[in-house]
Amino acid sequence: MKKYLVAAMMLALFQNTNAQDSTETAPVFTVSGYLEAYYNCDFNRPVNNTTPSFLYNFNRAGEVNINLGFIKGSYNSDRVRANLALGVGTYMNANYAAEPGVLKNIYEANAGVKLAKNANLWLDAGIMSSHIGFESAIGKDNWALTRSLVAENSPYFESGAKLNFTTNNGKLYLAAMYLNGWQRIQRVDGNTTPAFGTQVTYKPSSAVTLNYSTFIGNDKPDSARLMRYYHNVYGIFQLSPQWGITAGFDYGTEQKEKGSSKYNRWLVPVMIVRYSPTSKVNVAVRGEYFEDKNGVIIATGTESGFRTWGFSVNADYLILPNLVWRIEARTLSSKDAIFVERNEGVKRSNSFVTTSLAIAF
Repeated sequence: MKKYLVAAMMLALFQNTNAQDSTETAPVFTVSGYLEAYYNCDFNRPVNNTTPSFLYNFNRAGEVNINLGFIKGSYNSDRVRANLALGVGTYMNANYAAEPGVLKNIYEANAGVKLAKNANLWLDAGIMSSHIGFESAIGKDNWALTRSLVAENSPYFESGAKLNFTTNNGKLYLAAMYLNGWQRIQRVDGNTTPAFGTQVTYKPSSAVTLNYSTFIGNDKPDSARLMRYYHNVYGIFQLSPQWGITAGFDYGTEQKEKGSSKYNRWLVPVMIVRYSPTSKVNVAVRGEYFEDKNGVIIATGTESGFRTWGFSVNADYLILPNLVWRIEARTLSSKDAIFVERNEGVKRSNSFVTTSLAIAF
């Protein structure tokens, strides 16, 4: 009799568990990809066919090449998620140059667990997209074809752990990060100090996004420790179905010397205005300025340091829902002569025309 009673209790427990689990959605595994080919004409005609060293996207000049291509696998369930993407292209070569071995080709690799059953509270760890900035490495998602100076010279990716929370209505996102450094997968040799980041994103409506992100840390060996403090603020405003504005301001400081109370500073304002006359056509105009007198991020060795204005205009045509053709004219103008020209030595300006074809699948 006891055997039958125990069996009945076990069956009831199994049925009850199944009833509870039935409310959860089934895990989903998806495979996606992205590929962006480009041609970049640098009017300074660099001898090594490479654009200035502070540009990390579309940086090969006078040749057809791949900026970024990747294959990505994603796993998602109610309580667990994971992503793995392997990438190739000139973007990977330029941005992952400091990483060893196979790490040079890991575009993304992370796993996460949901910490609360009834709240969107997650802990993710691994290699992730940066929490800084409104532009990503995926070109089709950006309003301008090339990246802003501020995007090129702040992290595109980061590695570490991220505790993040999203309200049920999706209007507020909060995150805190423990990081290996400033755009690092592997920490700098001799560095034992972790870095930290925070992010607050507020979307009061579908037409407005407001963001404030920070970074605090040292990206050098302990023997030369220089603390860096970085602030990234931006807003995205869709004024109408045709018109949109993105405006950002970044400000960073870094110690002049180890243990010093004096700091070097840099600042970067940027604005992009986009006009969409039809669902298939976009036109965007960008104005930007990057001031780094002491060469913390971009060293020039000149009297005024890096003090550069930028202006660009681009047009996009959506050939298919997942295929876009883009073309952009861009000019950069600096206070000092910092741009190398093939026959004329060093100039104060540099101009480019870039075109790309991007497909997502």
